Amino acid sequence: MDLNDRKIKILEAIITDYIAAAEPIGSRTIAKKYDLGISPATVRNEMSDLEEMGLLVQPHTSSGRIPSDKGYRLYVDKLMHRRVLTENEAEMLRRVIKNNVNRIDSLMEETARTISLLTRCTTVVTKQMPTDQNAEVIKHLQLVPVDVETIALVVVFNDKSVKNRIVRVSETPDYETLLILTAVLNSELSKISAKKLTKDIIGRIKDSFGKRGKNVFAPVMENILDLLNEETEYNVYTSGMKNLLSFPEFSDLDKARDLFQALEERDMLITLLDGKSGGDNIQIVIGAENDVSNMRDCSVIKTHYRINGRDSGSIGIIGPTRMDYPQVVSVLAAIVSNINNIVNDFRSGPL
Repeated sequence: MDLNDRKIKILEAIITDYIAAAEPIGSRTIAKKYDLGISPATVRNEMSDLEEMGLLVQPHTSSGRIPSDKGYRLYVDKLMHRRVLTENEAEMLRRVIKNNVNRIDSLMEETARTISLLTRCTTVVTKQMPTDQNAEVIKHLQLVPVDVETIALVVVFNDKSVKNRIVRVSETPDYETLLILTAVLNSELSKISAKKLTKDIIGRIKDSFGKRGKNVFAPVMENILDLLNEETEYNVYTSGMKNLLSFPEFSDLDKARDLFQALEERDMLITLLDGKSGGDNIQIVIGAENDVSNMRDCSVIKTHYRINGRDSGSIGIIGPTRMDYPQVVSVLAAIVSNINNIVNDFRSGPL
């Protein structure tokens, strides 16, 4: 079934109206409000096709349709246009940066507050704390099979801290092979810090892995190197937690309580904001794409910011999957641009 221009216009209209109204959208509403040149019956047929394609959902047999996670994904990837911020919004973002440019902790706290005010969503900001990466020494490593294409990497350090990574591989070796590969890693990397991990050591590990660990070596070593060089100390700033209660999606008290419990987990928030950003440095995670089960009804829009030319932390905006994506993305892009430009200009000379 083709996703033609007419279906795309109807999908975009439904998403736009549903974001604004939080009510299922019917064919009569679309036919009356949007000049598509077709009857409500034709709109209804197209909506049925969009539902078959997995882009819309009908909550009840007598109701209209609402977007699915797949529908939102198509929207944000292909159809969405960023909204131009009003002058008041733009000035508000510039002012919060300039007023706190010489006090980074205050800057992050005020950034979270300002974004939550503008978007009516929950905002989380993390700031990396400087650490001596070379002081982290590996004590023990373990490779644990998860499924046919996934291995858990567990690294214990001398300071008793533990870091975990999920490693994707083309095919997970059997348990006995993973035990052998784990022994190789411990033999070569025990008592090793980032500073002491040389190319010669990595080469020996690769040779020892041989054919049985050929498809595992590269992704495992990449994650070990990331963990050794990872800055693990963060300050976390949150604002607008109660904003989520204003959305009808979270009127169910049990659902709201589970979500708030998740948002109170500091380590979960740090993990939530981690990950690679999209091509424009902004990543949108929609609904079931979230790894945290209590956040499957939420979308997270996140990005990294840089100070003095280095990644210094992340900013994430959390709301329902029905959030106003064009506005939220525009606010996030503007605040990061201001941080990158104004703060770095200040650090290199007077404003």
